[in-house]
Amino acid sequence: MAFNYPVARRDESVVDDFHGTKVTDPYRWLEDPDSPECKEFVEKQNAITLPYLKNFNYREEIKSRLTQLINFPRYSCPSRHGDRYYFYKNSGLQNQYVLYVQDDLNGEASVFFDPNELSEDGRVALTRTNFSEDGKTMSYSLSKSGSDWTTIHFRDIEKGCDYPEVLEKVKSSLLTWSHDNKGIFYAMYPEQQGKADGSETDSTLNQKLYYHRLNTPQSEDVLVAEFPDEPHFRIGAYVSHCGNYLIAMSAKECKDKMVFFAEIGSLPDGPQGLLPLTQIVHKLDSDYEYVTNVGSKCIFKTNKDAPNYRLVTIDLENPSMDQWRTLVAEHPKDVLDLAVLSNKDKLVVHYIHDVTSLLQIRDLATGNLITQLPLDLGMVSNVSANRKYPELFFRFFSFLTPGLIYTCDLSKPIIEPVPYRKVELKDFDASFYMTEQVFFSSKDGTKVPMFIVRKKDLKKDGSSPCLMYGYGGFNASLQPDFSVMRLVFMQHFDGVFVYANIRGGGEYGESWHNAGRLLNKQNGLDDFQAAAEYLISEGYTSSPRLTILGDSNGGLLVAACMNQRPELFGAVISNVGVLDLLRFHKCTIGHTWVSDYGSPDDPDHFPNLLAISPLHNVKVPPKEDVPRQYPATLLLTGDHDDRVLPLHSLKFIAQLQHTLRNHPAQTNPLLIKVETKAGHGGGKPIAKRFAEYTDILSFIGRSLNIQCVF
Repeated sequence: MAFNYPVARRDESVVDDFHGTKVTDPYRWLEDPDSPECKEFVEKQNAITLPYLKNFNYREEIKSRLTQLINFPRYSCPSRHGDRYYFYKNSGLQNQYVLYVQDDLNGEASVFFDPNELSEDGRVALTRTNFSEDGKTMSYSLSKSGSDWTTIHFRDIEKGCDYPEVLEKVKSSLLTWSHDNKGIFYAMYPEQQGKADGSETDSTLNQKLYYHRLNTPQSEDVLVAEFPDEPHFRIGAYVSHCGNYLIAMSAKECKDKMVFFAEIGSLPDGPQGLLPLTQIVHKLDSDYEYVTNVGSKCIFKTNKDAPNYRLVTIDLENPSMDQWRTLVAEHPKDVLDLAVLSNKDKLVVHYIHDVTSLLQIRDLATGNLITQLPLDLGMVSNVSANRKYPELFFRFFSFLTPGLIYTCDLSKPIIEPVPYRKVELKDFDASFYMTEQVFFSSKDGTKVPMFIVRKKDLKKDGSSPCLMYGYGGFNASLQPDFSVMRLVFMQHFDGVFVYANIRGGGEYGESWHNAGRLLNKQNGLDDFQAAAEYLISEGYTSSPRLTILGDSNGGLLVAACMNQRPELFGAVISNVGVLDLLRFHKCTIGHTWVSDYGSPDDPDHFPNLLAISPLHNVKVPPKEDVPRQYPATLLLTGDHDDRVLPLHSLKFIAQLQHTLRNHPAQTNPLLIKVETKAGHGGGKPIAKRFAEYTDILSFIGRSLNIQCVF
């Protein structure tokens, strides 16, 4: 099929000098989303892509099956605040989850807050809720069109109405209530100029920590902490469980924090100005998370001197590092992922063991193990516990389990999980499918884990379509989770779904992360390519039948692998990908990613970034025996993505089409779809998510000429 790609203007006069190496950036004009030329380019690209996606023979069957499968009730774990329990529920096809309330766990639930009523198209999302200590007030954050910018609102629980104030210019902020129930601490960007709706491109700088008193205008909020000499710092804060301390943490990038505290328990009217912060951690060389405290003794989760993390006790009256005490030691293999306090004297601790979940109950005073809860192969998420109450809730997923919520009574001498809510799908029999975990050898001999989900009667003759997903960055772990899109792919495409747990992620702690970041970034790419080779050699699929998919950093992964090994894949889908590694740090929060990628302004990191950057490594494949081409390629982005801006995908598709439009072997499509009123993914309405699933499956089916079975 011939594609009449639009011709993007190339401005060869735009040249950057990186440490003596000159690099042209001919599509710099695509960095301005408001320019008429950029808007016209987007319209022309969508005009090619949309008909291609809509003309797949089985598209209507895919839409119908997705609608059927996704139309089931989905729940979060309940959480108790005051005398009530709250939980989120989506009845099936609602754009946004609805917040429900009930007086007891077995009582009738009623709608407490429905964000679907705030917009007809579901583009307003409820992104965060926090309740005051007495449970009488809820602070909540709203985001529009997928932007990371939020507004904070306050609701009177008893009256069911909001207070008059709205807090703005908020992004990447924790919310924490003072224990007198009078106000919250939150982080704001007061110096943000111009647009703050998700379509801006300027760097987001100078975040400051404020205290807001309930029922007062934002203009009266009190500045309590700032770092004027560090404009890139982001500030998070927690009020300690005793209410006497504010624990503040500052981070410049996506890892490593400095830790401070201030006494606030003796402030009857809340802070009146900058708090006198005492610094506990002075170097940005490790991560810290506040867990709880007993008096002045605070428990933190940290990877300081513990790549797999440990729990340490720090006495705020003597916080010197040589006085820290280990409460729960680092495990030699398993990664301590989460620790929360429950029932006053117990810690709920989540470990990752070979990429699956272990859940333990430990004694707060000693750290000793009380019991390990029995779990199947899968992932625990949405752990809900409260230090005031004995109930523990957690949700369990697997590739074939859409959600099972358990509850435990931690006050009992024998602690056992009891099913509380179970989600079941209609017309899908999981017994015909299986999940296997394999360990393959990467290029340098490293053993890398991978999950393979498939029909039990799969013929390993290389004929099956395969969809392989990867991420490999920012210490994030890909554990077994659930997706109806994958079910449709496996059931009706006779497909195989794969998670490759490559280096750069957090599946094996900070050492696994370090092995795939900065100058080691190529290791993750090698792992992903080795995963593809394993699947092909073992007969699960073949190169023409293999699709690779990645989101965000995973979008970088699949695009870079496509440049390096175009013959290895049949199709590539890069969703909101980081594709320009020489300019990523100049827009919105991109500067925080330097911890994973390195900075092109650093002469030690520039050569590595230039060698990997998808935008700068597009080339006509070598001929070898026969002319070769790039895989069928689909880029997905949103016009309100203020995390990974659309400019990454726009510049990359322009470069792909320029390089390959006249290559006689390039018959595979090179396409992009730019979604309107959509961001990086968070808060995306179910209608847009459903449309995205349909597009992805239609693209795979049409590009690889798959005969579906319905």
